[in-house]
Amino acid sequence: MSTAERNLILGSGAEPVLHSPALRAVGRLMTLINRLVVIVCAVAVVAAGLVLTHEAVVRYAFHHPADWQDEMAVFLLVGATFMSAAWVQARRGHVAIDAIAELLPPAAEKVRRFLADVASFAFCTFFSWKSWTLFHEAWEDGTVTQSAWAPPLWIPYSLMAVGMSLLAVQLLLQILDRLLPDGEAR
Repeated sequence: MSTAERNLILGSGAEPVLHSPALRAVGRLMTLINRLVVIVCAVAVVAAGLVLTHEAVVRYAFHHPADWQDEMAVFLLVGATFMSAAWVQARRGHVAIDAIAELLPPAAEKVRRFLADVASFAFCTFFSWKSWTLFHEAWEDGTVTQSAWAPPLWIPYSLMAVGMSLLAVQLLLQILDRLLPDGEAR
């Protein structure tokens, strides 16, 4: 079976079909959010590269180490990683084992993908909840890193929480789209 035929049977794995009008509206909103977020994430990755390049030049060329660059780069990369996860999921771009998908018949592959989405949704929902808990604690307690720069920890925790929440919503859309193929609740 060709890839085009599998995509017709299983869906392309890109954005959900969203036959239901309500899901379609939420899907459009998620698409817009994902597009904006992925642009910001791309800028954050470039900024992290510039920060680390600055650190290397200042440290080795001018023998003047600084303590903020590593944390800044980590914050930028953590934010870019978590915030872009929903965009990646909308395109089914996360790491998957295609060997299994190729061996299974199309009906079994649909079930496998659905169960993987449900398990991923459960994990991401839990992770999101724990991230919001960490964010709240860091915000309330005023927790900062242990460096001399001491940026507040609510910043990366908030990026983790928002990113995982967006990923959970994206997964939920894909699950509901599978459950409501004709736009009607069963």
